[in-house]
Amino acid sequence: MSAAFHKISSIGSLTGATKWYLSDDCLLAAKRIMYAVEYRRFYLRDLESIVVWPSRVWLLRPAIPAVLLLALGAVLWQSVNLTAGAIAGGAGLAWAALELALGPMAQSRIRTTGASVDLPIAKRIRGARKVLAKIDAAVLATRGGVRQHPAAAVDQLQAVTPASQTKSESVSAPLGDVT
Repeated sequence: MSAAFHKISSIGSLTGATKWYLSDDCLLAAKRIMYAVEYRRFYLRDLESIVVWPSRVWLLRPAIPAVLLLALGAVLWQSVNLTAGAIAGGAGLAWAALELALGPMAQSRIRTTGASVDLPIAKRIRGARKVLAKIDAAVLATRGGVRQHPAAAVDQLQAVTPASQTKSESVSAPLGDVT
């Protein structure tokens, strides 16, 4: 059993950060809060699901600074000079455009056989896809299974199903391991 951990993700915040590490048999979350570090280990065999969804209020992240900087730009435009107002307004628009281009913020939940934990896997949805692909490959390697394509299973089953059955009597196709 290898004890080598490889960092797959890091999410920073004002009070600390969460770093994710992956090894041959487990997923490790190191959550730093100020001066303390909390470790959580998730064994790959026990993982049931990792669900990632966009934050409900992610549009506030570009909207609030953009509105405030545009208002500051309008005040500076009227009171100080045209250049200062244009710089503040342009910074507000650039901030909003950058946040919209980066996409929605991500929230996530990890379910194992014993618990359900809300910990961020990645900062954005785009980054979460990459991290989940690495975790998925490690889970498949640990469990020793190969992913079966559901379309191939349906085609094989339809070839075996007799033509005398109606649609309501037909057997549904197994989807395989979808973890």
